[in-house]
Amino acid sequence: MNATLLSQHDDDYVGLYTRSVGAGAEWWRVSLSERPFMYRIEHGHVDGSVDIDTVVDEENLAAKLQKWYREGYLTDAQREAEHADPRASADFVAELRRLRASEPARQLHGDTVKIGTVDVPRGPGGALVPALNDAYLFAERFDDIIEDIAENRRVMLIGHTGAGKTSLIEQIAARSQHGVLRSNMNGQTTIGDFVGFWTVKGGETVWVDGVLPTAMREGHWLIIDEIDFAEPAILAVLTAVLEPGGRLLLKEKGNDIVAPHPSFRLFATANAVGAMSQFRHLYQGANLMNEAFLDRWRVYLMDYLSAAEEAEVLMRTFGPRLTRPMADTLAAIAADCRAAFAREDLASAFSTRRLLDWTTLMLRTGDPERAAGPAIYAKVSPEDAALIRSIIHHYIALG
Repeated sequence: MNATLLSQHDDDYVGLYTRSVGAGAEWWRVSLSERPFMYRIEHGHVDGSVDIDTVVDEENLAAKLQKWYREGYLTDAQREAEHADPRASADFVAELRRLRASEPARQLHGDTVKIGTVDVPRGPGGALVPALNDAYLFAERFDDIIEDIAENRRVMLIGHTGAGKTSLIEQIAARSQHGVLRSNMNGQTTIGDFVGFWTVKGGETVWVDGVLPTAMREGHWLIIDEIDFAEPAILAVLTAVLEPGGRLLLKEKGNDIVAPHPSFRLFATANAVGAMSQFRHLYQGANLMNEAFLDRWRVYLMDYLSAAEEAEVLMRTFGPRLTRPMADTLAAIAADCRAAFAREDLASAFSTRRLLDWTTLMLRTGDPERAAGPAIYAKVSPEDAALIRSIIHHYIALG
């Protein structure tokens, strides 16, 4: 079938995506449109009939490709990979594991603290260390991120708002006693705030370090929140610092060079970068980031906690004030709200912070609906509130 379809198209052909349906198959075909930067997409069946034929832009096509993949449509190359000789893959993985086991253990100097399964250098403490959340759950999937922090890699966490990107870094810092500085890029931080500026104090002109050189000199951890909203000038400054052992050149201060303290760590969070680019329309104003910039980071996609993990967080937080079935119910409500957000039925996300706040107020009032007013409904649009209310009522019978 694929060869027949391919023969029907010229050099404008882009891709064919098929999936099995019963004894037959259906497909999506992508080709270049006559309009610049637009694509023609067609949907058809094994009998050659076409029931959808439309034109979309590049952003919509990217969203379609993600949707097709989730629905089981595969390219020819992906299908061939599914049927590849499993011995080749097994041999490669076996050799990889043998080499990994033969590597010497990473040597850390000084005192360390174990977070998850990883030993992290302990910091000096101080007023900038985030507050410890004893109920925080370090899922096993966080181990690679923690390992990168111990190795002083530059780490970017991407994901929807409320997925816990910043809180993960802060809780690692809280346990390892490292001070944290945050710089928010949603229009609140200028290049002067970030790098530094000259000002007059007591009749003298003095230089004031911005948040980046301060963190580098003093060995703090710096979190650049919403980096996909940063000014180009800030991204340009970061480029050199992102290199291994990268230094900061303060041209405004007579080409002063700032070398990073050994404890300095650099992090970024983003909502609409890389694998999250398909959701850029949900985060108006987010900037595109080129691959050269992203390649200077280890980029991790942060999803919300699973329902089981979130129920565990609720039990750790509220203890005997909450039963396990109640925690499971509340976690299921949050999961359904997030699924609605992913489908774009909801315009607002449902964070763990929001769930904890709702539960706290619920335990105080004894009324889930009354507690949902200030904790949930008043924070969203009337349409979102109505949908969330229906999800809650599906799980909790209210009198």
